[in-house]
Parts: sequence; structure tokens; C-alpha cells
Amino acid sequence: MRLTEWTMEEQEQLIHFMTTNTWPFHGNSNPARDIIEKMIGEGGYESDEVKTFWVENDEEAKVGIVKVFDLQDEIPLFDLRIAENHRGHGYGPSALKKVAEYVFSLPEKKIRVEGHTRQDNFAMRKTFERAGFVKEGHLRKAWFSPKEGSYYDAITYGITREDFVAGTTTPVMWDDQQSSELKVNKKHISMREFPDAFESERLLIRAPRVEDAPIVWESIRASYKALKTWMPWAQTLPKVEETTESTRQAVADFITRKDLRLHIFLKDTGEFIGSTGFHRMNWEIPKVEIGYWLDSRHEGKGYMTEAADRLTEFAFEEFGAKRVEIRCDSDNVRSRAIAERLNFTLEGILKQDSMSADGKSVRNTCIYAKINE
Repeated sequence: MRLTEWTMEEQEQLIHFMTTNTWPFHGNSNPARDIIEKMIGEGGYESDEVKTFWVENDEEAKVGIVKVFDLQDEIPLFDLRIAENHRGHGYGPSALKKVAEYVFSLPEKKIRVEGHTRQDNFAMRKTFERAGFVKEGHLRKAWFSPKEGSYYDAITYGITREDFVAGTTTPVMWDDQQSSELKVNKKHISMREFPDAFESERLLIRAPRVEDAPIVWESIRASYKALKTWMPWAQTLPKVEETTESTRQAVADFITRKDLRLHIFLKDTGEFIGSTGFHRMNWEIPKVEIGYWLDSRHEGKGYMTEAADRLTEFAFEEFGAKRVEIRCDSDNVRSRAIAERLNFTLEGILKQDSMSADGKSVRNTCIYAKINE
């Protein structure tokens, strides 16, 4: 891992990088070309105040970009962005360590480096912590999201020169007015590390990647008639571009633990056969709901039963889940059969609880659950 200084000759590469990736926790999640060109022209990426670096991995591939700014101040700030198809591989913490190394090697003897993120950006918060940064502030309603038109809490992280040189981490004494002892906060389950891929006897089940979009679309196309009956999103065959955008969002949601879509592949052939995942998580209990759909060309072989069984096991072992649910339309015989084969308990049928996939009638919902006692 290394940082390589960006130059004006690489303007097109920078524009391509910024406009072909999605940045869900930044003010503009999909910046347009003209905006990046304007920023470059105004010195937003290179000036006395700003230096920009490519984040390159050991194979010299450009996996991200980091901008260090306020370089004339004693306390510089930074903006780190990792490309979508390289997220979740540990590049973020390594890049932040390189940023700190760069800043503290400057002749002006900088005091500290700091960065900010949205409170629910758990992936970035973990990146800070793994790089030795310390949470130093929680600013309520300080982060405005134009896309959603709402405010979020913001978190500030920093690393001091002393900690960097000594290789130590000094926590902030939050209750300094009441106690001289440092308190250790319990890490929220949604911020814990857990595998983004696991296997069953015949299947590889892993987190989505943007490059999965074409094969997912092809599977949806082949299964469209069956999916349309039960899936609101399949009332019209989506375009490839729409599936790509959906996959991008799934990647972002997985990173932030907002929703955990998972893609299913045959171990023997590597073929994509369907999608599953953990939805409507309540991390406080914790409990999760399993959802799924299968490529029609692979029905009748027990693949989805095997996947749901493995997800249930994963939820109990990795999340410490107390409850796993499967919810489905009362007329969805195939989905109900999976829950029953796995010995989920039918806890109730909610009458007139939801709309049909096409929105034309009111439907009943079955609630199946398995408890980890």
C-alpha cells in the first residue's frame, strides 16, 4: 500500500474515478463531470492548501483517492474515498495510516490530523479506529444530506503527533467532570467485524459487488415471470442500468449495515443462482429477517433451503441473534415450504397486512421464526 501524488496530467483519471463510483455519505453521492472539473480548476485538488494522492495497492492498482487539505494550518483535515469494487478489503485503514505518516513528516510539525464522518457511516468509523484514530466529538444534527433533505449527527476522529510517534491510542475521557477513570464503551453489534462471505455444502454466499450487476440482471430476466408474482420491484423487467444502480446501493447498504443483501453462487461452477440476505435488522435485540429469491432455472434442487439454513446458522453464530424471521405471503407456497423444512415456527398470520406485489389487492402475511435460546 502506498500514496502516490496526483498530478494535473491525471485530470481525466480523477474525473473518471469520482463520477463512476457512488459516495453515499458525502454531500453529493453522484458528482457530475462539470462539478469535478470546476473543483480542479479552482485548486480544490492541488494548491498550497491541498494535496491529493492516489491510494495504490501492492499490485499498483489505484483503489482510492485521498485529499489532504488545510495544509497551512497546524491541524490538517482529509477526505478519503475508496472505489466501490475495492471496499471491504482493508485499504481504508492502511491509507489513513499513510495519511498520518505524510502529515507528521511535514517540516511544519503538524499537531494532529482529523477527519469527520456521518454518525451512521459505520464502515468509515471502523476505518478510523483501525488506523489508530480516536473518537473526539459527537456533533448533533451537524451533517446535512441534500439527497435526503435531512440532518444527521456527525462524528469527529483525530490522531495526535504524540500518539502516532509512540504507536499508542489515548482515549478521550468523556466523563472528566465526574470520574478520573476511563470508561470502555461496548461496541455496537452493527459495528463489529464479521465475514462478508461464507459457504455451505454446495454454495458460496457473499456480499454484493458492483460487477455482479450483469449476471444478476440476466437471472432476473430469466426468472421474471415467477418473480413478478411476489416481488414489488419485479412488476416491470428492470433495465440493466437499474439493476446496476440497485447493486451499487446494496454495496453501500452492506458497508453501513443498513441492509445486508447477499448473492448466492454454486461452488462447483461459480454460477450466480439467486439472492438472499438479512433485512429489517434490529441490532439491539438482535434479530434479523431472511429474504430470498431464486433463479427459476435452479428450482427444485434445494439450493434456497440450504442457503436459508446457512444464513440462520450465521445469524446465531456471528450476530448472536436471538431471533431469525422469515415473512412471506400466505399464498407463497414455495417460500412457506422453506421455512417449514427448516423447522421455523409459524407464529401467526397477519390478516390483510400488506399489499400484493402488483398493488391491486390486500394480502395476508405469514410470520415464521426460529429462536436462539
